[in-house]
Amino acid sequence: MSEPDRVPLLLVGATGLIGTAVIAATAARADIKLAALARREVSLPAGARLEMLVADPADWPAAIARARPVTLVIALGTTIAAVGGDRQAFRAVDHDLVLDVARAARAAGTRQVILVSSVGADPDARNFYLSVKGETEAAVNHMGFSRLDILRPGLLRGHRSGPPRPAERLGQIIAPLIDPLLRGGLARYRSVRARDVATAILALAGQQGRGRHVHYTPDIHSLAHHGLT
Repeated sequence: MSEPDRVPLLLVGATGLIGTAVIAATAARADIKLAALARREVSLPAGARLEMLVADPADWPAAIARARPVTLVIALGTTIAAVGGDRQAFRAVDHDLVLDVARAARAAGTRQVILVSSVGADPDARNFYLSVKGETEAAVNHMGFSRLDILRPGLLRGHRSGPPRPAERLGQIIAPLIDPLLRGGLARYRSVRARDVATAILALAGQQGRGRHVHYTPDIHSLAHHGLT
């Protein structure tokens, strides 16, 4: 495949569960030209094909300006537990850093942003985690990208590097038993494999439609297995 035919994609959040799944998924995708931006080097899966950009988060806007991505994937995120219950530290990553990245992309002329968020995200949610996710979505949407794809998966299933998350691990064990009971409007709360989210991201990358598009777990499954229809 010639270089002009490949979809150029910049991934921010390469060290997390979704980021590593995206890197692994592109190994079999000659049509994707992937660059990944991270604060540290990451262990790459066999066959990975990408350009790795390593920089301090304070320098990410400058790196994005140089890369001038057409499509940007934002897979940044932490948990309240991971930051020791510090709400401001959580917000600094899941809101402030995401917006810094999005603003830099907007200034660089990025056409499409694919933002990994969470089911239940709502600026008015009583849950702090979900309210921050909702505020972040709204702020990115307000920036006026030609196309914004927001993924709102349920519980993510997959092997995550770093410190253990006992509650998440328990959820991963229980979720496959509960998922079949979640039907109709509740199906959006089903769990989803990280590799399916990654495949859905690649299916969305480079799409030419305009506007804001929200994708829940059933949509993610459909994109992962059937592509955009």
